[in-house]
Amino acid sequence: GVDMHINKGDLYGVVGKNGAGKTTLFKTILGLSKYESGKISILGGKDENENRLNRRNIGFFVGVNFYDYLNGRENLHYFRRLKGIEDEKEVDRVLELVGLNNDAAKVAAKKYSLGMKQRLGIANAMLGNPCILIFDEPTNGLDPQGIHDIRTMFKKLNEEEGKTIIVSSHILGELEHTANRFGIIHECVVMKELSPDDFSKQEDTVS
Repeated sequence: GVDMHINKGDLYGVVGKNGAGKTTLFKTILGLSKYESGKISILGGKDENENRLNRRNIGFFVGVNFYDYLNGRENLHYFRRLKGIEDEKEVDRVLELVGLNNDAAKVAAKKYSLGMKQRLGIANAMLGNPCILIFDEPTNGLDPQGIHDIRTMFKKLNEEEGKTIIVSSHILGELEHTANRFGIIHECVVMKELSPDDFSKQEDTVS
């Protein structure tokens, strides 16, 4: 029941309540979960072999998984090496983008608040400057200012750097003024794809 079209340069919001299938959808796109029928095409990939190569151009944040005994910077250097990224300055670049530079980067991950872990996960996704970014409920645990900062960062990455961004939330209001296209998912089915103009038309109809 998933029929979703994400265009190059979209800031695409996947909206659905907890348990609707958002994380499963992302894991399927990333090749972490199998599917029984249908087709996925990533960056024009014609088959799974091409998709596997094209996934190298995806940065993703699906759950927080870090080594508690390493600090923020050390964790990112570990994942940098794992991803084959040679430029050590890349870690400083992404830490600054999410506001975890300076003293925050020197703190052990086990002492991070949930919001700080969210930021570190976003930084990890952006290592290597991939052209597609997938974020699964990235604002969980953030205060209003943190949510605003993340929204601003996503819009900047999308508008100024041309990143294609897919971000999920169970709250439509969190994405309504950020995304330029939306997919509404319910019980693992994409019910509808919408643009901000569609929301405006519905509001006009109601009023």
